Amino acid sequence: MNDTIVKEGVAALDATEFFQRGRVRLGFDVPPALIDPNIIPESGDSGTDRMLEIVAREQPVRPAAVLIPVVDHPEPTVLLTQRSPHLSNHAGQISFPGGKIDATDASPLDAALREAEEEVGLARGFVDPIGYLEVYGTAFGFRILPTLARVKPGFELTINHDEVVDAFEVPLSFLMNPANHQIHAKEFRGIARSYYAMPFAERYIWGATAGILRLLYERIYLP
Repeated sequence: MNDTIVKEGVAALDATEFFQRGRVRLGFDVPPALIDPNIIPESGDSGTDRMLEIVAREQPVRPAAVLIPVVDHPEPTVLLTQRSPHLSNHAGQISFPGGKIDATDASPLDAALREAEEEVGLARGFVDPIGYLEVYGTAFGFRILPTLARVKPGFELTINHDEVVDAFEVPLSFLMNPANHQIHAKEFRGIARSYYAMPFAERYIWGATAGILRLLYERIYLP
């Protein structure tokens, strides 16, 4: 039997229930906010929402897609990457496999699967897509559409060091425990905005990655 995923103040889910709930609550309708600059992704933080409004007026929307690969071990894990330090955006940060949606991509899902293959060599045959979360906006103008996926164990990775320097797994139970969801604040042109951080061992998971993990927690675990 799969280990139970335990959180504070929220009903526990085992791995089977986690994936089943994802299939019920998520789907593959593409949210209009992915490409429409007039629709501002809601973050739940007024300062962040104001920042996204300003960014949408000043620069083009940059649609992107990422994969949230939950590996179906007896204790499920999330596969994450560390971006290369020379990249122009989010250099050195902890991230999901993913990137810009190209004109040749059939869908955001296709973009996320392509990027996962290109960055870490995760073969599509191991990936069972479950559905999209909400669009997540960033200060760089990216509109990120995350795809939750169940990943079968047994895959072998090949790291593309031009894009990432490492790939590693973090227990889903840790990432879905709200006790590990730290809230920090920083300023954007004098506007205070909050962001999530989920430090794990020597890894500092924060910013868009932690924010998307928080979205996952809210969609799957909250009523």
